Amino acid sequence: MVGVVLEEMRIRSLGVIDDAVVELSPGFTAVTGETGAGKTMVVTSLGLLLGGRADPALVRIGAPSAVVEGRVTVPSGSPVALRAQEAGAELDDGALLISRTVSAEGRSRAHLGGRSVPVGLLGELSDDLVAVHGQTDQQGLLKPARQRGALDRYAGEAVSAPLAAYTDAYRRLRAVSAQLEELTTRARERAQEADLLRFGLAEIEAVAPRAGEDVELAAEAERLGHAEALASAAALAHRALAGDPEDPESVDATTLVAGAGRALEAVRSHDPALAALADRIGEVSILLADVAGDLAGYAGDLDADPRRLAAVEERRSSLNGLTRKYGQDVAAVLKWAEESAARLTELEGDDDRIGGLAAERDALHAELSGLAQRLTDARTEAAARFADAVTAELASLAMPHARVSFAVRQTEDPDGIEVDGRTVAYGPAGADEVELLLAPHPGAPPRPIAKGASGGELSRVMLAVEVVFAGTDPVPTYLFDEVDAGVGGKAAVEIGRRLAKLARTAQVVVVTHLPQVAAFADRQLLVEKTNDGSVTRSGVTVLEGEDRVRELSRMLAGQEDSETARAHAEELLATARAEV
Repeated sequence: MVGVVLEEMRIRSLGVIDDAVVELSPGFTAVTGETGAGKTMVVTSLGLLLGGRADPALVRIGAPSAVVEGRVTVPSGSPVALRAQEAGAELDDGALLISRTVSAEGRSRAHLGGRSVPVGLLGELSDDLVAVHGQTDQQGLLKPARQRGALDRYAGEAVSAPLAAYTDAYRRLRAVSAQLEELTTRARERAQEADLLRFGLAEIEAVAPRAGEDVELAAEAERLGHAEALASAAALAHRALAGDPEDPESVDATTLVAGAGRALEAVRSHDPALAALADRIGEVSILLADVAGDLAGYAGDLDADPRRLAAVEERRSSLNGLTRKYGQDVAAVLKWAEESAARLTELEGDDDRIGGLAAERDALHAELSGLAQRLTDARTEAAARFADAVTAELASLAMPHARVSFAVRQTEDPDGIEVDGRTVAYGPAGADEVELLLAPHPGAPPRPIAKGASGGELSRVMLAVEVVFAGTDPVPTYLFDEVDAGVGGKAAVEIGRRLAKLARTAQVVVVTHLPQVAAFADRQLLVEKTNDGSVTRSGVTVLEGEDRVRELSRMLAGQEDSETARAHAEELLATARAEV
């Protein structure tokens, strides 16, 4: 028996269930009851615990919310325990407590080991906890993609290893093909872009601007435009500081400051404070002399040449022509030129890139073709083993002459990849179409199970598939919701036997109407409504002894007290106990 076991669930205010506890066996548990009693709420509750969609319509009328709680034994170190502990969950004596609350307004909350967790985490754990199967799952089995997934799961490493390599190559091929398509379909636009960049770079190269040149020329133009005023002001300031040689009577700042210095110099020895002021006047005198000399040099060096001014304005005009097109100033123009040159190099290398990408694409085509063939070979080999194993199981499910096979074929597509004269459609999982075929009796041609199997046959095929899976990739708990629909008589007995066999290596929970199936269960639960139409805590009971015989009699004949039905029920139980 596997270590992970769903021990019990408590369901409150969900559908017809007011408050009930479902205690499960570690082996085979059968859930029975009248139609409409609420048996499917067991499936719904488990779906919520596994992160399924929360439907507020499931909340019992008048209740603020529905709550489902589950207790799962989880061995220390198991994948479920490790993932739960990573999320901060705590184990309670080796058990993991899972809770899901759905409000009448549609809000949903999940708790794992006493910690609030995202609902998606419950979905992540579900693959390692429970496999749920019902009528909708049978419909899913009819889809070729699901059938291919089932075959891949059965094949194991023989398919998973080349599939991982194929998936990587497929992803790279899509990326390379997208780049190639972008380069080839936009060739005209890219050529036009390259022409515009060449024109702009030629314009800038012709002007050849220097960094900061626009700022320097603006300052020079301002100075040359006001040269006469600047020269006049400099001459006037120079005369005020140094005097006018043509007017000996004029008073200038230099002479006045020198006189002030001489006045203090005579008495500075009598007071340090006055000596300090005399020193400062001396500094002022030196500074005035320096400024006066600089003013004389400025006035002499000032160039008022109108030809230079015209040249400056012409250069500024050329720079302004660039800044109107390529940037707000010369620095931005130079940056545009640098980036455009890099982009032009990229565009001019398109032909080389196209050639390189085309070669890479062809190499990936060849790699993908080889990996796809490896997948096909591995799937074909696994399909034969899988089909033989399922066929053997069907013989034990009252279908002794039925044969199951797989059709594994690569599909051709005019828009696919041409390899060895064939145009093959390659998808994310390879080039194979996988179809499960059933020949229900000798002489019947194999047909897709969607067309060649009745409802009861389809139920048995799916059960056979799960029994085969249980031997290669066991899931701790299997939940079958009326998987025996459309089956009766001897076939129902055989289904009970196979479920009991599956329960030797996994926990099995079955919602069933068939007494032949329920008789093989290690524990039988009865779901009953009260007079007000609800299922209370006492409405889910474990049947033992006489109570179980009465329920099997009801399932057999609709009469709990029928002597014939009771005898048949006791015979079923005895047969099941002897075989299990």
